[in-house]
Amino acid sequence: MPEHGSPSVRRRRLAAELRRLREYAGLNAGTVADRLSWSGSKLSRIETSKSGVKEEDVRLLLDLYRIDEPHRSEVLTLARESPRSASIGSADIASYPAGYAEFADAEAEAISIWNWEPQVVPGLLQTDSYAREVIRGWYAMFNLPPTELEARVASRMTRQQLLTRDHPPNFSAVIDESVIRRRFGDNAVMHGQLERLARSSGMPNVEIRVLPLGGYHPIGAGAFLYMQFPQKHDVPFQDIVTVEQLDREYLIEDVTNTNKYRVTFEHLKAEALEPALSRDLIVGVAAEIWS
Repeated sequence: MPEHGSPSVRRRRLAAELRRLREYAGLNAGTVADRLSWSGSKLSRIETSKSGVKEEDVRLLLDLYRIDEPHRSEVLTLARESPRSASIGSADIASYPAGYAEFADAEAEAISIWNWEPQVVPGLLQTDSYAREVIRGWYAMFNLPPTELEARVASRMTRQQLLTRDHPPNFSAVIDESVIRRRFGDNAVMHGQLERLARSSGMPNVEIRVLPLGGYHPIGAGAFLYMQFPQKHDVPFQDIVTVEQLDREYLIEDVTNTNKYRVTFEHLKAEALEPALSRDLIVGVAAEIWS
């Protein structure tokens, strides 16, 4: 399957670990390239996950860095897993905004997902009717074919399966109160969506909080997802934030920047209503406005 410039989380993890091992061995990139008769650009692309790496090349690097068991086998296992296909089909990816495959792959790997949504219901909790209305605006604006709209809706529904799979991630959402009052589609679409939100709040791995209109709203904090990942074969991986913009999904990995989003989400969560009160508000708005 084509990569479409979107390295998987596992490939990113492998790249980061190979870079860490080189630095731990006290070798600079130029020295490693010279000893292996590689070009400097080859090593750079491997360590920045801009290209995949063959298992035999990983073995050469581990030999040079003098990595013994059991860590050697752990890194090699990660190398075998890293070319894994992204979580959505290649036929769908071409029609999606840039970065979508990368985002979907990261989401599928996460063990914890925090989502702040000031405008729409989180994608992982949308009904197909609501999702269609949300996505329709983009496709109508740019006169894109209806088949692409339906493919995007289907993909969003497929993504939601991660919340009910074996060992699902913990999903925590904070949504602005305006979200449950903002119309997408007719009353039936909105009522069905709020019913879905109320039901989802009862899932053991899902927490939904509503930030009331009278609460603290940090200006400039647009929608984002904060994702945490498991340690894999004793190889850690840093948290990732994804931010959706008009033209693409942006992944943020720098620790300093991701920490700002962590602090922001924790503050939003503290300002929002408790889950039980949030559910009561959602049910009340469904009955008051969308019946």
